[in-house]
Amino acid sequence: MFTQRRSRNMVEAAFTTLSLIYHVTVNNLRKGQRNAVVGLLMTVVQAVAMVLGFYLLFAMMGVRRAPIRGDYILYIMSGIFMFMAHSQAMGAVAGAGNPSNQMMKHGPMNTAVMISAAALASLYRQTFSSIVVLSGYHFLIEPIHIDNPLACYAMLLLAWFSGCCIGLIFLSMRPWWPQAAQVLTQLYQRLNMVFSGKMFVANMMPTMMLHMFSWNPLFHIIDQTRGFAFINYSPRNSSLEYPIYATLTLLMIGLMAEFVTRKAVSLSWSAAR
Repeated sequence: MFTQRRSRNMVEAAFTTLSLIYHVTVNNLRKGQRNAVVGLLMTVVQAVAMVLGFYLLFAMMGVRRAPIRGDYILYIMSGIFMFMAHSQAMGAVAGAGNPSNQMMKHGPMNTAVMISAAALASLYRQTFSSIVVLSGYHFLIEPIHIDNPLACYAMLLLAWFSGCCIGLIFLSMRPWWPQAAQVLTQLYQRLNMVFSGKMFVANMMPTMMLHMFSWNPLFHIIDQTRGFAFINYSPRNSSLEYPIYATLTLLMIGLMAEFVTRKAVSLSWSAAR
């Protein structure tokens, strides 16, 4: 029992790491609720609440039909699901275990496992809630048609991955300045409520207003998603390459920042806090 376990080859090490990621992912899914099914249902309820909230908001504003020719609720959900995947992934990764976490004292654990598990748990929740809400609306209320469902899910993965990369930057900032990292995380989430563009159609926005949104990769992802979801819509004012390149850039910055933080962090930093 006092002998340190070592992997004999790269294949065994890979399977050991994947098994560890799986168990930590399951732990992240279950730690919020005693019943895992209740936790998933709460994610579905949150998605339904956001869709209903924006539907009522548009109704009070006098908008009762989609700016894109197609199903009105699908237009709302195409923005909500991308926004939730991005925001939830960013929050999950930003709140994952830092190098001074108590779990890091266990031999097999490392920050890569904690970050991967938090990201995969977020992706599982958002994929499950999206499928349940879309299926419920299709079978119980009104049949819907998505022109290219696989491309739409690819956009969901891109929104999730970009949120993970941004969350990685905030995670690496936390040991240096915890209060500022928390404030910046919340500020970015609040800004995305407006500047994600889920309430607007890029093709119909004036040039001056378009410049206020085009910096945000999520704005491009949502507009491209609607291009794949609606057969009558072709995005002209958004790009698919921009969020991909921006995500890769953020990933490199996040990995370098996390590496520097992991090498420099010390438990004594939090002694005076």
